[in-house]
Amino acid sequence: MDVRALDEVLEVERAAYEFPWSRGNFVDSLHAGYAAWLLHDEHPGLAGYAIAMAGVDEVHLLNLTVAPPRQREGHARWMLEALVAWCRLKAAPMLWLEVRTSNARARTLYGRFGFREIGTRRAYYPAAQGRREDAVVMSLAIDLPAGPPAPRR
Repeated sequence: MDVRALDEVLEVERAAYEFPWSRGNFVDSLHAGYAAWLLHDEHPGLAGYAIAMAGVDEVHLLNLTVAPPRQREGHARWMLEALVAWCRLKAAPMLWLEVRTSNARARTLYGRFGFREIGTRRAYYPAAQGRREDAVVMSLAIDLPAGPPAPRR
């Protein structure tokens, strides 16, 4: 993903969420050097995207979105599998994310994928009528290949 793709990304983001990321959120993530991928397939248009931040011995998934008409086609699972492969390349043994407490579909997907719910961030997300919604913090242990330790980056 790069800034040239942001019009299409923002169209999907706004269709998918009541409180979407702003253009500035995406621009800041790209300028910070976060990993950002687009998902295209045989159908026209953007199927989905993901943004993740690598840290010391961990990766934090910041945004994983599938275009609403393309949901329930396995795209989110495919992007999670690609993200886990990237974690292995980065020698990051842990993957973290936050998800709205009300987002039952995403929580179910992440749980089936192997993520564990480990905590709550109170009032993390904006909600209707000026309120705030809690986030569930989830983690996934990444099986790293055996062998010599990877060099620090």
